[in-house]
Amino acid sequence: MARKNGRGKGNRQVGYAVIGLGHIAQAAVLPAFAHAHNAKLVALVSGDGQKRTRLARKYHCDAYDVRDLDEVLDRPDIDAVYIAEPNDKHVDFAVRSAKEGVHVLCEKPLAISEEECRRMIDACREAGVKLMTAYRLHFEESNLEAVKLVEQGKIGELRFFTSVFAYQVRPGNIRTSADRGGGAIWDLGPYCINAARYLFRADPVEVFATRMDRREDERFKDVHEGMAVQLKFPGERTAQFTVSFGAYEQDQYRLVGTKGHIELVDGYEYSGPRELRLSVRGKERVRKFKAADQFAPELIAFSKAILEDTDVEPDGEEGLRDVRVIVAALKSAREDRSLTLSWPAPKRRPEPSDRIYRPPVREPHLVGVEAPTLE
Repeated sequence: MARKNGRGKGNRQVGYAVIGLGHIAQAAVLPAFAHAHNAKLVALVSGDGQKRTRLARKYHCDAYDVRDLDEVLDRPDIDAVYIAEPNDKHVDFAVRSAKEGVHVLCEKPLAISEEECRRMIDACREAGVKLMTAYRLHFEESNLEAVKLVEQGKIGELRFFTSVFAYQVRPGNIRTSADRGGGAIWDLGPYCINAARYLFRADPVEVFATRMDRREDERFKDVHEGMAVQLKFPGERTAQFTVSFGAYEQDQYRLVGTKGHIELVDGYEYSGPRELRLSVRGKERVRKFKAADQFAPELIAFSKAILEDTDVEPDGEEGLRDVRVIVAALKSAREDRSLTLSWPAPKRRPEPSDRIYRPPVREPHLVGVEAPTLE
């Protein structure tokens, strides 16, 4: 059973240790605690001494070397961890945290294999702690507005989904390391797959994929540059998406039905505004959404589930499903054939009522990291 629930001595805040101080942690996760009323940043964990010292001073919290993780997890004021380490490290940190009775909020992809995902899920279940996959868009207004329009039948019966997500990756970035779970399908693919799943309100039953390899580019010696994937959903619906680390910046999806379509521009990004276009029988309506802090809602929702002992959404199973699709896409590309998938029924999918808005954070000064994209 979990030994920590964030309610000791009348405390209504969940104490967090953030593991990993890379770009996403510094640019988005750490500043988000200022907007999360029921979450408190207690400790930072990193193998980089300069990051630990400077960021602990900035955020007025304690800092530990990653070798001292057991000491962190043993603290009575650490109820949960936010894992922001490279993909290949997720399973180890999650399992270690769960065994110490600490709840786990983990960046996506949840892990780099189905087996690792199941280890994380099983460890958390056995320890009686909660596991959440960090799908920030499950709380984000423009994506939930798209879900709402689908549920209202605004574009009729759904037919197909298309999406592109791309940027020029910076040479030497960890996303270009195969050993660390790099590659465009692992970094960008979860967004497209998850969007198709929550818009169709279903899981794909067939996968076919083609890899884009560009070995002459030093950035892609170890990983694929991109991938084109086609998914078949129940009801003869399809989703196609392309992800790339070597193309001009793209971020959009379109969902087409029998009466019209929905298009969301910049809907996957965690900063900046976004624009949703609804076109029905030739008439178009455009709605603009202002920038928001997309990480505080994750902290708020996860902390609320801990404090009230309720189910988590998105949970570990949600993360596992997207990893299963990625693994199948990689196998499909290797073997040049389509693969079938079957699924148990999901507990829950994101709903419009899940929206949590917090104002955007101020762009922080980063310590020892740079953005993954070429400016």
